Amino acid sequence: MQMPTPDAAILARKDHIVTRLQAVLPDGAVVHDPFETRAYECDALTAYKCPPLCVVLPGSTAEVSAVMRVCHEEGVPVVPRGAGTSLAGGALPTADSVILGVARLNGVLETDFANRIIRVQSGRTNLSVTGAVEEEGFFYAPDPSSQLACAIAGNIAMNSGGAHCLKYGVTTNNLMGVTMVMADGEVVEIGGSHLDAGGLDLLGLICGSEGQLGIVTEATLRILAKPEGARPVLVGFDSNEVAGACVSDIIKSGILPVAIEFMDRPCIRATEAFAGAGYPDCEALLIIEVEGSDAEIDDQLSRITQIARTHNPVELRESTSAEESAKIWLGRKSAFGAMGQINDYMCLDGTIPVSELPLVLRRIGEMSKEYGLDVGNVFHAGDGNMHPLILFDANKPGDLEKCEAFGADILKLCVEVGGCLTGEHGVGVEKRDLMVSQYNQNDLEIQLAVKDVFDPNWLLNPAKVFPLSSTETRRAS
Repeated sequence: MQMPTPDAAILARKDHIVTRLQAVLPDGAVVHDPFETRAYECDALTAYKCPPLCVVLPGSTAEVSAVMRVCHEEGVPVVPRGAGTSLAGGALPTADSVILGVARLNGVLETDFANRIIRVQSGRTNLSVTGAVEEEGFFYAPDPSSQLACAIAGNIAMNSGGAHCLKYGVTTNNLMGVTMVMADGEVVEIGGSHLDAGGLDLLGLICGSEGQLGIVTEATLRILAKPEGARPVLVGFDSNEVAGACVSDIIKSGILPVAIEFMDRPCIRATEAFAGAGYPDCEALLIIEVEGSDAEIDDQLSRITQIARTHNPVELRESTSAEESAKIWLGRKSAFGAMGQINDYMCLDGTIPVSELPLVLRRIGEMSKEYGLDVGNVFHAGDGNMHPLILFDANKPGDLEKCEAFGADILKLCVEVGGCLTGEHGVGVEKRDLMVSQYNQNDLEIQLAVKDVFDPNWLLNPAKVFPLSSTETRRAS
């Protein structure tokens, strides 16, 4: 993967830039020793690494603003970083950039249960948002697999979803407003504590912009009342295609489960060895969860199991207790870690129409044989958000490149069947050169023009999202 050439003039002024940043931040908030900055040289896409110029860890919006003013005056690129869980290289630095980490921005600023909102600093972890309101009977709906660690800042940057997004939507459906620091240090408020703020929908533009337009320091989020109850059913099938067809039929029926999760045989075997969840020995399984009152749950699960039986499942298991429900979900929640014990892997997140699941799963299996690389499929099947895990050996010359080519073909297939390159991980560096597969040049120019407005010097999160040739041209102009 090609990265932009570092700005030699900025590198030569490192001591000067560090001194200026230290002047506007508390002691210890600027990390510049090369040994210490190694912790920030990559995110969860560990195949790519680059040490930053330095790292800053501000603790308030005012401190973020001061950092941005210094970097704007010095012409230094800034890479925003939440918790570093990005699987698309969204927080990968360049050698001449300052990493701006929001880990110290982790407070709860306001809770308003009457209006069902919570305002938090953007470095707060996803799961701890629910932790702040659950005693009052509320929760925050988006639940990415990394929710124990990932930050709200990164969730907003990538418009993250999770297993329950089928019913509750992704981050953009649960985000009410943000405080954002612009590239020149100006602080702006977008949206607020009520739905549909007046004027242009700039909030919709910010959510999913991958740190290209500004630094989000505070977020107002929608919280929801906990449902009366929830219950999953586990269904095993003798092929991926049949499982995909079952998902399509459930969605077509008009039933709206809170989640439909898919796992194939490689993932089932890995999670069984790792977590011992008691999954059946089958080619593919679905975890389908519904919620509501007991009567609502019984009715929905009755209809779902009736549809599933038309596809001749090898096992159909409905939970009868909280313990059994937890065990059904245990394997799914452990899948990524379990696969990581087997091999290095690259996790994709192309999204497709649900009706195309059988075709895409079959083609992924065929491509796996063509490339000679195994694939484990585990994903949010209800909304077609694919997560193929391509297994490779990072120590074997050429394996990473083969994995990248395989991944590119899967993502191109997603676009070909009417889907898109990313559902929740973002474009980052991973998919930037594939943007031309989904957008023509006019489409890209419109997106580039939006960034021109927010970040005219192209200093925010360089080398991401757009093809490198486009970004380098604008940085040089």
